[in-house]
Amino acid sequence: MKSWKSVAAVGVATLALGLSACGTGGKATETGRAANAAAGGAKRDLSYAVVIHGNPDGSFWNVVKKGAEDAAAQYGVNVSITGDVEGSKQATLLQAALAKNPNGVVVSLANPDALGSALGEAKSKNVPIVTINSGAEVAAKLGALEHVGQTETAAGTGAGQKLAEAGGKKGLCIIHEAGNIGLEQRCEGAAKAFGGQIEKLQVDLNNPQGIQATVKSKLLGDKSFDSILALEPSVATAALAGMKDAGSAAKLGTFDISSDVLNAVKAGDILFTVDQQQYLQGYLPIAFLVLNHDNANTVGGGQPVLTGPAFITKDNVDTVTDLVSKGTR
Repeated sequence: MKSWKSVAAVGVATLALGLSACGTGGKATETGRAANAAAGGAKRDLSYAVVIHGNPDGSFWNVVKKGAEDAAAQYGVNVSITGDVEGSKQATLLQAALAKNPNGVVVSLANPDALGSALGEAKSKNVPIVTINSGAEVAAKLGALEHVGQTETAAGTGAGQKLAEAGGKKGLCIIHEAGNIGLEQRCEGAAKAFGGQIEKLQVDLNNPQGIQATVKSKLLGDKSFDSILALEPSVATAALAGMKDAGSAAKLGTFDISSDVLNAVKAGDILFTVDQQQYLQGYLPIAFLVLNHDNANTVGGGQPVLTGPAFITKDNVDTVTDLVSKGTR
């Protein structure tokens, strides 16, 4: 079976041929030649900066990074990838990227207030912007051509429904980054769909032992909690340890993928994980920016281009595990 990267390569070549065959005008022919050259591996003088709210080599973001790098190789362009979880530092990285006059930028919007000035600078320089992952609701207002990701409220709604279907009546939603609007939206969506009571629990992502202890204490203090929703794989792993310490039989759901999470899904310790297919959040923005440069294309019509949610359960975990080993899930 062909990998989807191979299918994508065929798609680029097909698009290129289609554009060059659509008429005798010079623009279409030039666009087709550029795309064909990219599909053949020729290097182009185009550079794009990806600036995210996290570590590019972290367990989630390294898949985004791979998507962007694969697109860069396929289209023959240059891509730089930087990131920091703190909004002010992310803004500084974006400003540094803009100083190099890129042909476009890809930005995650977990903290849009902190990035407003830097994005305004991009707009003033006529640098195309594609946003990813968080901030779909404000992306267009901040000047983005497109937003690529999952709608966090809808993803949270799906997670809340699954916990409710498992019999949940009282739950915890664990938030690991203060001020991250995407995480807040996940909890709000889950609360609306859950039907019972969901309480938010703030933890520190960088302190897994603290998360484990906090969850243990919470469950020992109130044994009526029967559902827990983590929003990140390492948080889910720490929460699961806390649940076991407390002797809790609560159902645990989470977001995103790690080997620990997949193994826990296989073992039945985690009910599900929500997969936003983040490889696409790296790959598609580079493709969209190249097509915008070459052919003035825009995608989405003002609506986000959705990469999820998809749910990984015992039914499909083996298939996804194989893809994770290849770095694309």
